[in-house]
Formats: sequence, C-alpha cells, structure tokens
Amino acid sequence: QVQLVESGGGLVQAGGSLRLSCAASGSIFSINAMGWYRQAPGKQRELVAAITSGGNTNYADSVKGRFTISRDNAKNTVYLQMNSLKPEDTAVYYCNADVNQMTARGLTNNDYWGQGTQVTVSS
Repeated sequence: QVQLVESGGGLVQAGGSLRLSCAASGSIFSINAMGWYRQAPGKQRELVAAITSGGNTNYADSVKGRFTISRDNAKNTVYLQMNSLKPEDTAVYYCNADVNQMTARGLTNNDYWGQGTQVTVSS
C-alpha cells in the first residue's frame, strides 16, 4: 500500500502565496508522474499541474505563470508553489501519484490519491 500525505494548505489573502507538499511512502518501486488536482464546491475535479519523473511539467491554463510544480525524487515528494493567488483558486487540492510497485506477480502500476488539503483565498 502507498500513502500520500499532503500539507501546506490554509487561508490566504488574494495576491498571497502558499506552498503545498505531498510525500509518498509505502511499497514504492518507483513513481512515474505526480500531480496536483483541485475540486471547488459544485465543480468537477480538475488537473492543476503535473510533473514526470524526468521533470517535464504540464499546467492548467488558469495557473500558468502563477504556480510552479516541482519534485524531489529521492524523497518521493512533490511540491506546488502557488503565487498571486486569486479567490477562484479556492478549492480542496489533491495530490496524485502514478506508482510502480514490485509484487509477487512482478511490477504493477497503481494510481494513488492524497486525502486533500483546503486552500482558501479571500478577496
């Protein structure tokens, strides 16, 4: 089993910054892509940013130029630096990891989610 533990959410004024962290632990052989998603009340969960094991990144248009995703492969940790926050960034932010695990059947691939962390941006 794999656990993703997120931290860094909170309440911030518009224009402020927050940094989210997500550490993966457990039965991990290697991790492919890691990413951050968010879900606002009454809306579907959406991709915010993703990063491959090689460092290639992908961002939602709404956060380009304001958010930066990074990762520390040695620590199985992904970060999301959020600057110039807007009230519309308010949501629960979820970490996601595409994990390779060695089992008795060989190498398997599974998708894991964190429990979510609330980010609230006041106007």
